[in-house]
Amino acid sequence: MSQRFKTNPQLIALINDLKAKTRENEAAIWRDIALRLEKPKSNWAEANLSKLERYAKDGETVVVPGKVLAAGSVTKKLTVAAYSFSEAAAVGIKAAGGKTLTIAELMDSNPEGSNVRILR
Repeated sequence: MSQRFKTNPQLIALINDLKAKTRENEAAIWRDIALRLEKPKSNWAEANLSKLERYAKDGETVVVPGKVLAAGSVTKKLTVAAYSFSEAAAVGIKAAGGKTLTIAELMDSNPEGSNVRILR
């Protein structure tokens, strides 16, 4: 079986930036997310809004190293960072008073990665 490599230049740059931020700030969370994004896309996390509602606390910052999908609903005011969002999921999060970010935006605004939860 041949070995497969990532070909998306934005994804490669994000992974490299996450690893660099880990070295700069000694924040292991960014390395963890980078390693999860290096895996095949079929192994990436997919979290529904119902999962966010179930596991995240009100006002919390959550990272999904994959895609956020729209099944279910969310009533909590969350800051959610993910590699991608379905259109309906982004609308649902914003309708509850929350905020959606890319992983890079969260990494830049919180370089130490403090008070961030990873959802798989």
